[in-house]
Amino acid sequence: MRALARTLSCFLAAIALASPVGAGTRLKDIIDIEGVRENQLTGYGIVFGLNGTGDSIRNCPMLQQGLASMLERLGINTRDSTVNTKNVAAVMVTANLPPFGTNGSRIDVTVSTMCDAKSLEGGTLLATPMIGADSQAYALAQGSVAVGAFTASGNSGSSLTRNIPTNGRVPNGATIERELRFDISAQSELRLALRNPDFTTAARIAGAINAFLGVEAAIASDLATVRLRRPSSFGDMSSLIAQIEGLEIEPEQRARVVINETTGVIVMGENVRVSTVAIAQGNLTIQVQETPGVAMPNSFTNAPPVVVPQSNIAVAEDTAKLALVGGNGVPLRELVTGLNALGVSPRDLIVILQALKTSGALQAEIEVM
Repeated sequence: MRALARTLSCFLAAIALASPVGAGTRLKDIIDIEGVRENQLTGYGIVFGLNGTGDSIRNCPMLQQGLASMLERLGINTRDSTVNTKNVAAVMVTANLPPFGTNGSRIDVTVSTMCDAKSLEGGTLLATPMIGADSQAYALAQGSVAVGAFTASGNSGSSLTRNIPTNGRVPNGATIERELRFDISAQSELRLALRNPDFTTAARIAGAINAFLGVEAAIASDLATVRLRRPSSFGDMSSLIAQIEGLEIEPEQRARVVINETTGVIVMGENVRVSTVAIAQGNLTIQVQETPGVAMPNSFTNAPPVVVPQSNIAVAEDTAKLALVGGNGVPLRELVTGLNALGVSPRDLIVILQALKTSGALQAEIEVM
């Protein structure tokens, strides 16, 4: 824990030395612009060319139906035939349609198996329409599937798998066939959405924009939205956004402690404060040791020796002393120093922080991941 604290302190010190005093954060890094967003696309497709690692036809009825429909479009009738192959797999194909994506542009797609295929390595995705939320096709995906994983098995049943071989990617595998039109240049008013909503941050964004433009063009309507009106001096909204997105402000940070109980990771914000409180922490260790003993039978019988279990139980409890932490809302550095003085593990520190919050001594919000 002390080593982790020293490493974190050195990291923060390096950032402080590398950054100029008073440097803020650009608006483009903390806001989203209304209408400038990605759209999710999905599709059902078939991957061919697998080396016996595909789906079992009888266990994947949608694959059999998809094969029959696809071959029928190519002039091959297999409706009354039984197809039995392990070289194809039914997959779901997903992609993100970028904002202002134009016809002919290419995007990456992700391919994931649906049935009992073992691996997509070496497969090729056949032409798959990519559908949006409005059930319209916006792209067409096809290409070789790149799988950053492998699996190997032997006749004895042992196997080795690295990463996920049933999930792959087709770089630049889809071509945009339909555009989502949004004329942002003609807009006279837009909304800027904060990625971390906060009233103070919204007010600072509006103030920075108005100070730069010299007119009241922005107003913080709520903690998550800033309304931007295009002044008459700007001919289009695109040029206005290009001018203001590089402005820097200092975002407000909420006092928050983020805890991941699975990995034992704890992240505390700069504004975390703790009141004067005394903490005692101790460990109880119970050790059970089994020592088998041998009981010899009576010498007048022919019974074999008997193994008799013998258990030794030892209990050790660490002596815990009260430690004083905090005092009139001390800052993060003093809080970390006080907690490190207790010599607790990250697991115990999670319990201590939750107890501090329950007692009312921790002035911060705790978020458990």
